Amino acid sequence: MVTPVDSVALSRRARGLAWVTLVWNVAEAVIAISAGAAANSMALIGFGLDSSMEVMSAIVIIWQLHGLKESRERVALKLIAFSFYALAGYVAVQALVNLTGGIEPSASPVGIGLAIAASIVMPILARAKQRTGRQMGSRTVVADGKQTKLCAYLSLVLLGGLIFNATVGWWWADSVAALAIAALAINEGRQAWNGESCDDSC
Repeated sequence: MVTPVDSVALSRRARGLAWVTLVWNVAEAVIAISAGAAANSMALIGFGLDSSMEVMSAIVIIWQLHGLKESRERVALKLIAFSFYALAGYVAVQALVNLTGGIEPSASPVGIGLAIAASIVMPILARAKQRTGRQMGSRTVVADGKQTKLCAYLSLVLLGGLIFNATVGWWWADSVAALAIAALAINEGRQAWNGESCDDSC
């Protein structure tokens, strides 16, 4: 049973994790979008946009944690869902344009380094958020943790696309990775919209 003291501590921890996410993803978004634009990599740009959505999610969480009213939590979940859908739509369209147009991205060592770093940091952050959210009984915090976990999956997808493009010249792997990013984003958006982010323990 969560005591009032525990509730305050958990809320403080959730806000702290949201601030860490915000700072990390601002830097991640700037690096990924800049590197993606330089290399003409839709996968990198999509990853950077996902990081931007993570920033939005972190802001929503910080705002929402000022009060855990059910109506506020529902609004926060909808905002997180919208962020996923917006990301998925843009990335999918641009990836298809690049794929059908035969647009070949160049190799991006910066992007590869960023993907490796994200694949290490994001799983740790996601687990901490989801554990805290379950202890709080907050679907929104759990949803934010799932979005961070998605970022970890995306970093692995991104890494694969960038490495295949850089090492064996599979230029289309970049667009395929971007489409995978879009598909994962749609699924997570659906879960957030339907409030499926929290298991029975909540």
